[in-house]
Amino acid sequence: SAQPKWNGRTAYNRGQILYRIGEMLEARSDQFVSELQQQGITAAAAKKEVTGSIDRLVYYAGWADKLDYAFPGAAPKSLGVVGQVIPWNFPLLMAAWKIAPALACGNTVVLKPAETTPLTALLLADVLREAELPAGVVNIVTGGPVCGTALTTHPLVAKIAFTGGPSTARHIVRNSAENFAEVSLKLGGKSPFIVFDDAD
Repeated sequence: SAQPKWNGRTAYNRGQILYRIGEMLEARSDQFVSELQQQGITAAAAKKEVTGSIDRLVYYAGWADKLDYAFPGAAPKSLGVVGQVIPWNFPLLMAAWKIAPALACGNTVVLKPAETTPLTALLLADVLREAELPAGVVNIVTGGPVCGTALTTHPLVAKIAFTGGPSTARHIVRNSAENFAEVSLKLGGKSPFIVFDDAD
């Protein structure tokens, strides 16, 4: 397991690596914008997603060595392996939202992107390699529900972070209960809108 190798790094060093990931993502932003556009979003939306992802990485890089100050007397420590399941929309931003805080706290990650948008996560894996993140600290597994079930039932996964729909969340909660894994869920963000009679 890569856990001791990563968790043994100083918090400052973890922050440095996260910051470097942000820098390298910025250097390759055009490539990520192009990849995101292949999924049907506009160039402007893709640029905003890339910028937001860089911001998240840099933000959590700054927190890596400040956890003791943020939680005085709590002696914060890593959980271990964090399983993360993200949806098809915002595939880069969702990955950054999930990966950055986990790494800042010294955890390792197994990320499962949506089966419809895995290429963004795989491109991000190349950035992580370039940034010299130690091998095995972030692992990306692609696949459908069978892959998700394997991740959420694995006995070495200490926490599951999921963004998606309530029906899948119910399965995740049941699966993770067997191993007493911690779970965080972000469910059902909806964007209602009004269509007036004179709309085209």
